[in-house]
Amino acid sequence: MTSFAGPDAPFHAEVTVPGDKSLSHRALVLAAMASGRSVVRGTGPGADVASTRAAIERLGARIDPDTVESPGIGRWRPLTDPIDAGNSATTMRLLTGALAARPFRSVIVGDRSLMGRPMRRLVGPLGILGASVTVADAGTPPVVIDGRALRGAAVSIPVASAQVRTAVALAALQAEGTTTIDSPPGFRDHTERMLARLGLGFRTSDTVFRVAPGPIRPFRAVLPGDTSSASFLWAAAALSPGSSVRVTSVSLNPGRTGFLDVLASMGARVEVSPMGEMLGDPVGDVVVVGGLLHGTTIQGLHAVRALDELPLVAVLAAFADGPTTVSDAGELRTKESDRIASTVAMIRALGGRAEPSTSGFVVEGTGLTGGVVSPAGDHRIAMAAAVAATRGGRVVVDGFEAASVSWPGFERVLEDTWSSSP
Repeated sequence: MTSFAGPDAPFHAEVTVPGDKSLSHRALVLAAMASGRSVVRGTGPGADVASTRAAIERLGARIDPDTVESPGIGRWRPLTDPIDAGNSATTMRLLTGALAARPFRSVIVGDRSLMGRPMRRLVGPLGILGASVTVADAGTPPVVIDGRALRGAAVSIPVASAQVRTAVALAALQAEGTTTIDSPPGFRDHTERMLARLGLGFRTSDTVFRVAPGPIRPFRAVLPGDTSSASFLWAAAALSPGSSVRVTSVSLNPGRTGFLDVLASMGARVEVSPMGEMLGDPVGDVVVVGGLLHGTTIQGLHAVRALDELPLVAVLAAFADGPTTVSDAGELRTKESDRIASTVAMIRALGGRAEPSTSGFVVEGTGLTGGVVSPAGDHRIAMAAAVAATRGGRVVVDGFEAASVSWPGFERVLEDTWSSSP
């Protein structure tokens, strides 16, 4: 068990967070697909990114430590044993797309949590390109890919899933002919920005991307900080009136900044300073200053853009004036835990009032008093519970090691943030 006790006074911190996890997965896979030597600096330190590193090394790339040397995807080697994606659904979904055109069978598995995650959503879109992908009867892993020649096509994906769009794009790079990818809005378009910068595709509308198949050239990238990780520190500042946290050099991709919009709508002050781009992704510094919070309603596209941060929204809502309602977030039920259930359980365990709904939850602004939270193996619940200690009394997280999936050492950074002074 890991115990957290919040600050005694307002705090003011400037923090650098680990490299962006979403960008790390994508840059590593693209570098491994390229033939030659790529340099990818600043990758995330968590177990999920380590799963992608290990997988592409098994397939034939060499990583040491920021250099990816690969024979190119055309010379990836078949494996007799399954690829282990650990807890990382991103690893599983991206590699499914990348392996779809390789002339051999691949099997991808994961830990107990990942083996219960939905993977059937890959089958139809990749099948339009001619890929052969199968999953268990329940729609869960193992994922079996029987690689074959692919053909370009128009692919419409029914959910706003960046991971499925990326899987299709990675397969389409190896197809005969061009492919267009469309889906509802709200997805993170990191992959498409990277491909456009590398000359491998372009956007034709807000939601449609055309992949231009061809060889991937080696590239160099210095990745910005992880916006989702930074959100935990911004939330701590927002919970403490008069406190502030500046996080330097983070991704400002529009698909990643929904939580900043939520903070502003609840009464925190948000200052964004753009600094440039990394492989097409905007990068900048962000300062959040705490104030008096008020309840809000989060639905539709706003819920999609802040999906990963909604457990943090619940913590903020517990200290806001009035209720906060979250809806249109049913995708939360398919994460590392059922995040609607685990978020409500967290708030209740800490003395707050919350009720689940089919696609979200309602939290009343009655405050939190502290307690013991079991995060159900979910890193975002573990970290959100720790942040609740900023104003919610002593918080004990039973199973805080789950945080290592995305940010090993987060607890030390949070405590250092709380203890910072002007």
